Amino acid sequence: MNSEKVANHIVGWLRSYAEKSNVKGFVVGVSGGIDSAVTSTLCAKTGLQTICVEMPIHQDPSQVSRALEHIDNLKENYSNVRSVRADLTNSFEVFQEAFESSDASAVKDLTLANTRARIRMTALYYIAGMNGCLVAGTGNKVEDFGVGFYTKYGDGGVDISPIADLVKSEVFALGAELAVPHAIQNAAPTDGLFGDSRTDEDQLGASYDELELAMKQADSGLSVDELQGREKEVFTIYSRLNANNQHKMNPIPVCEVPEAMKE
Repeated sequence: MNSEKVANHIVGWLRSYAEKSNVKGFVVGVSGGIDSAVTSTLCAKTGLQTICVEMPIHQDPSQVSRALEHIDNLKENYSNVRSVRADLTNSFEVFQEAFESSDASAVKDLTLANTRARIRMTALYYIAGMNGCLVAGTGNKVEDFGVGFYTKYGDGGVDISPIADLVKSEVFALGAELAVPHAIQNAAPTDGLFGDSRTDEDQLGASYDELELAMKQADSGLSVDELQGREKEVFTIYSRLNANNQHKMNPIPVCEVPEAMKE
């Protein structure tokens, strides 16, 4: 991949879309991970207003420090970048208390993790609305169209998706091209939704490199019976997640009522 050409292409696309939409710029949630770092840098390079939003909710300190380092670097290098810190921990706690129960389960943990993402989405759209901006998504191709590793109406609730046609390895390559802080480039990918140090690989059961290969194999028409060993195991994981998360990737189903019934 020619990282410089890809970066310039995305920057041009972002600028053109914003101008056609008659908006002032972009709002990006910055988490301390590679996807949000690359997305916010690409937005900054448009020269349009770019608002980087840090939204901790019981966040791991290392994630916070990486996010702040990246935001500070952007503000030093781009006069069009400013930042907002919205500590949403109390908002999350108030929401949780409204539905408090003694139930302790993996289902509850996942539901609350998704709630964090949806609270953050609401904050991003508030800031975007107040500033005449678009919410720029940070999802990559494997997450958005492969395994559906995002929260519907959470980090999946965006206006535009600048890096959604790039797999994770390509996002890392762009990160190096854009001089994203090394702490972010070297950090294990994590969604940061559980208040602990679990990584995306811990949750998915496979690394992004493995899932990229499985995605290519599935797209080429390979079947699980043609594989063996770890490749077969990962292909099975990929196929299961892809099937289970189609409800995120496809348009909302609409019950079409025959016109004859409406007469």
